[in-house]
Amino acid sequence: MTKRLKKRAIVFDLDGTLIDSLPLVLRSIAHAIEPFSPTRPTADIFAHLGGPPVRFLGGLVGDERHVPVAAKRMAQFHDTNQHLILPFEGARSALEQLRAEGAQLAIWTGRDRASGESLLRTHDLASLFATVIYGDDLPTHKPDPAGMREILGRLKVRPEEALFVGDADVDVLGGTDAGVDTILIRHQRRIEEGVRARAWRLVSSPLEALELAVAAVV
Repeated sequence: MTKRLKKRAIVFDLDGTLIDSLPLVLRSIAHAIEPFSPTRPTADIFAHLGGPPVRFLGGLVGDERHVPVAAKRMAQFHDTNQHLILPFEGARSALEQLRAEGAQLAIWTGRDRASGESLLRTHDLASLFATVIYGDDLPTHKPDPAGMREILGRLKVRPEEALFVGDADVDVLGGTDAGVDTILIRHQRRIEEGVRARAWRLVSSPLEALELAVAAVV
């Protein structure tokens, strides 16, 4: 029997993976597009997520000319209500255990640097991560694997030595295209078979994903 390779690095998405921000993100987007678009079902909004708002809002408002105003509305609503965002239960203790076991930790997120750094500071999580790639750091965005490859280079680990944890289809596509085993948190949504087949593990909650991540380094 081949011995399982222990992971030396764990990379996390941020929203919906470490912090319970998705309800506010969805409300912020709904507020952003309200003047320009008929009411959109939550599933429709979720399907457009990926990268910074200026990238995905065009598909929701139907006219790129409205994107700057929509993006401003989204940012203002989000900033006003950011106090509602909290880390998922067990996130901090799992991150601390991973660090204690010698794993390097990183974040690869589509959230912009300003709001991402603010959240990490607010919840005293920033010091736990060796490096972070934000949505406005590179010209590419998930599912392009460039962000993951940049993280692997910074951490000096091979793809097979890393594990990625995320909650979106683009996380699976970007992670696996970089050769990294990827856990997908499905949050009770239906996952397309092609994405499901590429995920290393499919779990229902962030807590399950964190438990798997700890098991991968112990």
